[in-house]
Amino acid sequence: MLLKPFVNVGTVKPEYEVADVFRGYGEAYQREYQVTYQQAKVITAIMQCRTAALGGHVEECPVCGGVRICYNPCDNRHCPKCGAFEKAQWLEARKASLLPIPYFHVVFTTDHAINPLVRANQKAIYDLLFQAATETLKAYGREYLGGEIGVTAVLHTWGEDLGEHIHLHCIVTGGALQETEKGARWQPCLEGFLFPIVKLSRDYRDAFCEGLARLHRRGELKLVGECEGLEVKALVAEMRAKKWEVYIKEAYASPEQVYDYLGRYVNRIALSNYRLVAIGGGKVSFTYHDNKNGGQEKLMILTAVEFIRRFLLHVLPRRYVRIRYYGLHHSSKRAALMLCRKLLGLRGPLPPAPQLVFMEWLLSVVEKDPRLCPFCGQGVMVRRGEFGPLSALWLWVLALLGIATLGRVVR
Repeated sequence: MLLKPFVNVGTVKPEYEVADVFRGYGEAYQREYQVTYQQAKVITAIMQCRTAALGGHVEECPVCGGVRICYNPCDNRHCPKCGAFEKAQWLEARKASLLPIPYFHVVFTTDHAINPLVRANQKAIYDLLFQAATETLKAYGREYLGGEIGVTAVLHTWGEDLGEHIHLHCIVTGGALQETEKGARWQPCLEGFLFPIVKLSRDYRDAFCEGLARLHRRGELKLVGECEGLEVKALVAEMRAKKWEVYIKEAYASPEQVYDYLGRYVNRIALSNYRLVAIGGGKVSFTYHDNKNGGQEKLMILTAVEFIRRFLLHVLPRRYVRIRYYGLHHSSKRAALMLCRKLLGLRGPLPPAPQLVFMEWLLSVVEKDPRLCPFCGQGVMVRRGEFGPLSALWLWVLALLGIATLGRVVR
């Protein structure tokens, strides 16, 4: 049987990939910087994603006999090529539990002076950010709305230029559930207004700074590397003397759009392959939006080593949970959420989150059915068998046969 080369189906392969940067300049990076165990795992996963190193399966067309090799994804949450289906499932689950109310998008930023300390204490300081922001929000819900609000919080650690910009995106209910001895009622917020922003910013800053000082007193901060000898008390005083930025915006046209926005980064890291413009000569070019200049698209050119350094800054600690739910959005508050639905005029039980079927979802987001034969366009490819990771010898044999190409399908 004649083995034909595979033609990409379903998605357009980007010209450049983050994996190409790691392959070309990973050794140069390691000569300058130390790579942690977790970072090494991410680098390996991204380089092996959808290559013979992870195995795959063979498909054959029953009409023309064409054969293609499809390689497995790495499914690492930092990989630019993985996570699209998981993101879609997360979005559907969130949208199923929305109430017929306004929602607000609240963003809590941190002072950049904290960045060096974060590099040595990721988990401790990320946890502190979640705690300071969400406890402040819940306290404001009780103070200004007299009840319990719902909060979904998502951690982001990057800016458009891949630099460190540690902040928390929160989706907050525009109202609260009040429960008293006389009964329960839904208390909506004022139209277009959630909480006083200046006071919220100040109280959040103070809560974060007090929490950081507490971690230091308990000896829970590692002062190593570039943080060695750091005066944490002086750092806290410096940060506390500044104004911190907190943004509050009512949901765009609908709360679904806020979730869509957050969904871009739920299962992936800071940069998609499609933003890469060029790799070569020891440099990497990619596009970014300059938020300080009205969101204008610009070109960023970095040395390859600096690009890798910035990318790896955003690798999360092992099993770190970067999406968290509080108040009415927490799974333990299902009964309270049901009560809210009843108070707001919704009948029936809380609808279950839709369970997406992968192929049905895929057909809804691609222009061409990826199951069709890429050679004759008539037959539907049939899986003939699977194979495990291939050795260098097998890669050489496949290359001679002209079939060691990557079968790409969005996942």
